[in-house]
Amino acid sequence: MAEHGPAHDTQHGFGRALVALYAIFTVAATARSVYQLVTKADEAPVAYALSAVAGVVYGVATWALATSNRRVATAAIGFELAGVLGVGVLSLVDASLFPDETVWSGFGAGYGYVPLVLPFIGLWWLRRTGR
Repeated sequence: MAEHGPAHDTQHGFGRALVALYAIFTVAATARSVYQLVTKADEAPVAYALSAVAGVVYGVATWALATSNRRVATAAIGFELAGVLGVGVLSLVDASLFPDETVWSGFGAGYGYVPLVLPFIGLWWLRRTGR
């Protein structure tokens, strides 16, 4: 049976830290992609657009976790996991597909592999605190 109460929601403790980490990645991915798309979109448009997609996905996950919208959070984090695994594999198999790094290329190597670990933690948190 799942535990409930202040220690198991996103307003306190670990849940609040998880929302904060997602918020940081929202800002980081979005700011980086906007800068890249505005200043050098022609160099790696797919890579920069994927980083923008990642920023939107992180933003949706942040909002959904913060508002306890479990269905949207699960969908966003599931999409994030598929994205980081798919882009991670593609970037290793054919590096020419990504002439510049994305948030998810190399399984998030440019961000200390946090993009690879974060969706697993998010999904674990949702399962742990589920009804």
